[in-house]
Amino acid sequence: MKLLTIDAPRGGRPGALSAKGEIIDLLKVDAGEGLGNWLPDTVRGILDAGAEGLDMVRRLVDRIDNASGAEADRIAASGALLPFGDTPLLAPIPEPRLILSEGRNYGKHLAEMGGEQPTATPTAFIKLQSSLTGSGKPIYVPPQYPDQIDYEGEFTIVIGRNCHRVSEEDALDYIAGYTIVNDVSARDWIPEYRAATDKIDICIGWERNIMGKNLPSFSPCGPVITTADEIPDPHDLQLTTRLNGEVMQSTKTDDLVHNVPQMVSYYSQWYLLQPGDLITTGSPAGVGVGRNPPVFMKDGDLIEVEIERIGTLSNRLEAQV
Repeated sequence: MKLLTIDAPRGGRPGALSAKGEIIDLLKVDAGEGLGNWLPDTVRGILDAGAEGLDMVRRLVDRIDNASGAEADRIAASGALLPFGDTPLLAPIPEPRLILSEGRNYGKHLAEMGGEQPTATPTAFIKLQSSLTGSGKPIYVPPQYPDQIDYEGEFTIVIGRNCHRVSEEDALDYIAGYTIVNDVSARDWIPEYRAATDKIDICIGWERNIMGKNLPSFSPCGPVITTADEIPDPHDLQLTTRLNGEVMQSTKTDDLVHNVPQMVSYYSQWYLLQPGDLITTGSPAGVGVGRNPPVFMKDGDLIEVEIERIGTLSNRLEAQV
């Protein structure tokens, strides 16, 4: 099952994809079905309801997929079915409580960044909810840092239930599904960071790295969440990033240094992970700053991140006034 959030007033409306690829406005299709007082009005709310919430949505999707005759006509008349390509979307979960972004987690990416060594444990920084945007929305070029904007297509974990101090063996049971995040980065900090020798200057340079990933619209996410039952092996997916149609990143998720259960288990030792929280799993090789010469994005460019079984996250850069 694929879940999404339709761009609509008051924070959006929860949706799902039908077998035909149409968007189902879940709140509209539910009208008159006796579930209106129960069905949460956000995707995060559906995840908060646990397995019961997902099962209820799955039954609604199945009903639409199997509808015929008068029932199909009633559903069509309700306005519950929307064309996927023409419907504006927000991030699938516009209001996650926590976004953790793993770094240094693809072997080939470490190699392209100067042969850096993998860390013994996962390492992540926090991204802000205010940096989120949906597929089809613009990535705004910040006037203060317009010249070194990089892409990082990332396979992303969506937490499905409260998760704290869980084992690697149990970690997959806490995952609701998977989505895509483009960890867009303003790379202006790199020369200063690489030239630093004092510990404080190194910390300041790294802090600028994190701030350069948290500008508004610098975390495009979506277009959908694919539930975990449709991705039995998260380490066997093809990820492809295209800039203006040219392939820039192409890898399988089996190149992860720390795998999905290791990441979820490790972070849960520190954080209380909650339904709807996101963990991006790191960028594969092929980022713009790792190329010779570097390749950065600019106003008008189209950046697409496609992951097998999930879909394509697509955004165009737009100069910010």
